[in-house]
Amino acid sequence: MSLEIGKKVPMFMLPASDGTKWSLKDQLGKKVVLFFYPKDMTPACTQEACDLRDRYVELQQLGVEVVGISMDNEKSHRNFIEKKELPYLLLSDEQHKVCEKYGVWQLKKLYGREYMGIVRSTFLIDEKGKLLEQWTKVRVKGHADAVLEAVKRHSKL
Repeated sequence: MSLEIGKKVPMFMLPASDGTKWSLKDQLGKKVVLFFYPKDMTPACTQEACDLRDRYVELQQLGVEVVGISMDNEKSHRNFIEKKELPYLLLSDEQHKVCEKYGVWQLKKLYGREYMGIVRSTFLIDEKGKLLEQWTKVRVKGHADAVLEAVKRHSKL
């Protein structure tokens, strides 16, 4: 399943790293950068999370909330946030239901082995819950800058 630009994205609620339940519906009225990543504390995921951390203040000033999703549990997320000083929430999708709704739960290959997992992807969602931009099979280098540029572009429209 893939999402379409200009169409509403699936609403969901997941447990957050701060112990609350985080709902996308509660975010209506502001833009959201939703990034799906494979695993806490792995090199590429850490780089992506830190790159977004480093642009967080600027994204917030543009009225954007940033939130990450992986299959890691809340304790793992809290450790990741603490170690890397991440200013935003991480959500736990341990049953990969939201990952499936967003089309990021896919067959992956590594060293000839096939398995199901999260394909690194980012979604920019507008104030009404519609998809503005999406990045799939993300390469980490330069990605946070691309997200920030897209947010700036959509803020001027």
